[in-house]
Amino acid sequence: MQRSPIQHCKQCGAAVVYRLPDDGDVKERAVCPVCNTIHYENPLNVVGTVPHWGDQVLLCKRNIEPRYGKWTLPAGFMEMGETTAEGAARETDEEAGAQFEMQGLFSLVNVVHVGQVHLFYRARLLSDQFKPGIETIEARLFTEEEIPWDELAFRTVKETLKRYFADRRSGHYGIHTVDIV
Repeated sequence: MQRSPIQHCKQCGAAVVYRLPDDGDVKERAVCPVCNTIHYENPLNVVGTVPHWGDQVLLCKRNIEPRYGKWTLPAGFMEMGETTAEGAARETDEEAGAQFEMQGLFSLVNVVHVGQVHLFYRARLLSDQFKPGIETIEARLFTEEEIPWDELAFRTVKETLKRYFADRRSGHYGIHTVDIV
């Protein structure tokens, strides 16, 4: 995994050590030698939508790093105090300024090497007018044939879009689980 290890205790500020906790855990954890707090490192949730309008999906051109200038589905990190659907709706509003109706969970993508889980919901657009936020250069609708596949920001987006268009052709939308290791 690419994340930096925990260095200091969030409770007392002392330098932590990585060892097996005394509670019978079988995995090395960051443990504070002063207050004995065990710090667990858990995956981050990225939540977003597959906004659709007829046979088109809405993509956003990134105005931030990583992958500045590349296309993506509206998505971002889930915040404390919100459900995955609420976070996906917030990100869609912030990045695309889209009017939409949330639909069901569509894909769950485990991105093991960076410690993330990406969850995408389908979202039916209520308008083809958008007001992108500061993180987006441009928000635009694409048919499957128009998708800039080589200019997509993330593999999670590509995997989700491939499954979305396959489901659209079949007329049945499932829930897809993908592992990227």
